[in-house]
Amino acid sequence: MDATNVYEAERTVLIAGAGVTGLTLAQGLKMLLPAEIWVQIQSVHVDPHQPVREKDEIQILNGKTGEKIYGIPVERFYRARREKYRSLLAHGLDVRFGKSLESFREENDRVVARFEDGTEVTGRMLVGADGARSKLRRLLLGPGPGSVNRLPFAANFVQARYTAAQMKQLLAVHPIYLGAIHPDGRFGFFGMHDVRNPADPASWTILFYISWPATPEELVEMADWTNAQHLAKLKSLASGWCDPWKSAAEWLPDEQPIWHMGLTDWDPGMEGHQWDSRGGKVTLTGDAAHPMTYQRGQGLNHCVTDVWELVQAVKSFMTAEKTQVEAIDAFEDEMVNRAGEEVRVCTVNSAMLHDWAKFSESMLLKIGLKQR
Repeated sequence: MDATNVYEAERTVLIAGAGVTGLTLAQGLKMLLPAEIWVQIQSVHVDPHQPVREKDEIQILNGKTGEKIYGIPVERFYRARREKYRSLLAHGLDVRFGKSLESFREENDRVVARFEDGTEVTGRMLVGADGARSKLRRLLLGPGPGSVNRLPFAANFVQARYTAAQMKQLLAVHPIYLGAIHPDGRFGFFGMHDVRNPADPASWTILFYISWPATPEELVEMADWTNAQHLAKLKSLASGWCDPWKSAAEWLPDEQPIWHMGLTDWDPGMEGHQWDSRGGKVTLTGDAAHPMTYQRGQGLNHCVTDVWELVQAVKSFMTAEKTQVEAIDAFEDEMVNRAGEEVRVCTVNSAMLHDWAKFSESMLLKIGLKQR
């Protein structure tokens, strides 16, 4: 290895994963989010044509009657489209698409990542930002402890377009975000996903889902269902709901794609989930470190907080303020305590949102969507 390569390895942080967390971390290690990117943040909003409201309210409805149960005050509440956000964050980065992490090894004070195509790359450290089913997490802990925990809940998601008249009816309550809990023990979300042409509501796309309790046996059975079966399930669930869910489901065509998934989590503070950072050379962040249920909407907040904390940790050992192991140990301690608590809170909260009797005790009502 020549001197140039030694220097590059000394200054290189390898990031497995090119999602929002990985790309934000890569930008943060260069600098804070560049001004030319930040000024475009409105462009990744689900409706980039309408300025985000300074003050707004996230409404939680009774899914059966449509009555508002609670309103959660929010300020400048952005709902970003992940595809657009990722594209924006990739600006100016060296992203190697099509790579799948196979293994890693230590070489003295370096770490070498090997990919399934046989290529390798060397760096000062390796960060797993490869999502809830992180390969790096499973490499660090093994396939058992490193795999997500399946929860007894399922959800069917829809992205769909409607006629202009139908769209006007569906968005009558709120154009961006609605939540609802049904007395039968189900939870729902409804909101805008994409506005192509602000003058043509028929070009807009809506995203909504309904989630419900499911036994382990039901989860296994549903994994083999056809799209038609998942669509029939969604329509059956929505038939007892208020609008916009009821009409949105009724108006779906027979060929409408449905995304079915079970809810999962992984608590980094749980016994047996503590990974070896190999002297600060390997760590996890974002959903790779703490995948949580989504009803409380805190996953991205903690991913961004992780990025900030990790960037500060890398700066501290690159400038010799701390040793690498000291910096990464401190980063992991803070992250595990903060985000581990959120994983547990979100799981309890999701269970409450599917239990009408316990809903009044939900963290969603007690503390809203505030970052913890």
